[in-house]
Amino acid sequence: MTTAESSFSNSEQKKGSPQSGGPVFLIIGKLQRTHGVKGEIVMEVMTDFPEKILPGNIVYIGSKQQPYEVSTVRPAADKILISFKGFNDCDQVSILRNQIVSIKTEDANQLPEGEYYHHEIIGMTAVEEDGKLIGTISEILVTGANDVYIIKKENGEELLLPAIRDAVSSIDRSTRRMVVRLPEWE
Repeated sequence: MTTAESSFSNSEQKKGSPQSGGPVFLIIGKLQRTHGVKGEIVMEVMTDFPEKILPGNIVYIGSKQQPYEVSTVRPAADKILISFKGFNDCDQVSILRNQIVSIKTEDANQLPEGEYYHHEIIGMTAVEEDGKLIGTISEILVTGANDVYIIKKENGEELLLPAIRDAVSSIDRSTRRMVVRLPEWE
């Protein structure tokens, strides 16, 4: 139902949906160690869509989000080997070690119907089916089975709600509102 990771397109068409106050960048990986002598670096993949990381894409590296053009990409077990335009040897690319790799939210592909990025869910108002206010989604716990939404009530209490179809009736991106069915034990 939700995904923390991002996808992106090499096209000029804007497909993402950054909302007012939403993130400007989405993390897709973390650079680790250099590989070989030709300027490649190992990247831990932090996206559900690693096949979208292509030569020619612009990515943003580090806390200052410096733009770099991807030169080459190839798989390496559960990681990828990546190189960037202008970096031709391991000494040059070593300055990028341990840096976060991001893309602009506006470059992210829209997810299929019924799937949402975490940043789209956090901050939504949660209401019961009769319209009664429950609170605001403040955090998402990623578990093995399904995500769990933490809803902060107005009195400061927190409610845990599984992100499953039986508990979530509808999600409206435009109104930033989620209609939920509270569990019987609540």
